[in-house]
Amino acid sequence: MNGPETFAVLRDELAQQLLHHELPVPHPLDISPWLAMALLQKAIRRGHKVFALQAAATLLRRSHDAFWRRCGVIAFEDVGVADLDAVSLAVAALAGKIFRSKVGGEWAVASFVVERLVKARKCRSADDLLMLSERHPGYEHLRLGLTYGTIPELLGIVRSNASMPKRALALWYAIGSDRCPSPHLRTRKGAPQIVFDDLCETGHPHTLVEVAREGFRRTGQVLCPLVVLLASLKPSQPAVIGEDDFPPETLCGPLPSWALDVYSREGQQALRQFVGRDCDTARWVRSHVPPAQRIKFIGNVLFAAEGGLLQNHYRWPLADELRRSWEIECQGPFCPDATEIISLLRSDIPLLNEERQHVL
Repeated sequence: MNGPETFAVLRDELAQQLLHHELPVPHPLDISPWLAMALLQKAIRRGHKVFALQAAATLLRRSHDAFWRRCGVIAFEDVGVADLDAVSLAVAALAGKIFRSKVGGEWAVASFVVERLVKARKCRSADDLLMLSERHPGYEHLRLGLTYGTIPELLGIVRSNASMPKRALALWYAIGSDRCPSPHLRTRKGAPQIVFDDLCETGHPHTLVEVAREGFRRTGQVLCPLVVLLASLKPSQPAVIGEDDFPPETLCGPLPSWALDVYSREGQQALRQFVGRDCDTARWVRSHVPPAQRIKFIGNVLFAAEGGLLQNHYRWPLADELRRSWEIECQGPFCPDATEIISLLRSDIPLLNEERQHVL
């Protein structure tokens, strides 16, 4: 099937499933869109339906377009190869207001998609591969050298048996680092249509490629084709489904403490106060990281220690190795091995939660 036929089928499937969807009452929160986006994504990762629906209702009211784009990003970033049906339905829901009005309206479709993502199995391998490719010091030569490859040369690497970070970087440059910018990559134009056509022609499932093509069109995220690459390597035998070891949490006003991260003003304020405390994590950061870099650094480590953790985690060997490599080896020049600082921060999460409570 081509793209239009694929999405006609997916939208019909979404409409049919909505007939059996029990519509929840929306309960928006009086918080900023940035806090709402953090709450939405982390609640989906952790399987917290109530918080996820509150965040969805907030974003639909305060930042409608950002909500739908964020749903598309979450589908590829946090669910990915673990539940391709959930990814497909989330992308089908991005068709636009007219389509959503025909099948139940904005809140009906939004609440259905959010609940589907909440209960889906989760795999963050596409995002781990992205961050490993753009940040690992061992791939700096590839980030520079692949800039000059032609589209056929880059696609040849994508089709090869090279390491996954090399294939990912080749795909990134082929699709265009101007369309998917990164401060770690040089900017060059790509050819997205040629890339997705090539993925179809080289044996990847056409439906999945069309879902990724539409996801890329709607979100502009290189995560979309990375999911296609990783899906071809997913083992056929049953995977291990488990739950990550979550650190302590508490309520900060109406929000769970893990909703406050480095991407919101409130989260940054809590981290700034935390880094000034007399505790093992703060002392380590003050002794190893220059002042101007401390909040960004501890925010990235916090993601590894808390923010990126998953409930209903779909685990397989390549995904585990990508996660380990990015978390431990990609935290910057001040920290070639992040094992110690991640452990220290996990132990000090209760102290960070105190600062989060003060902020709100």
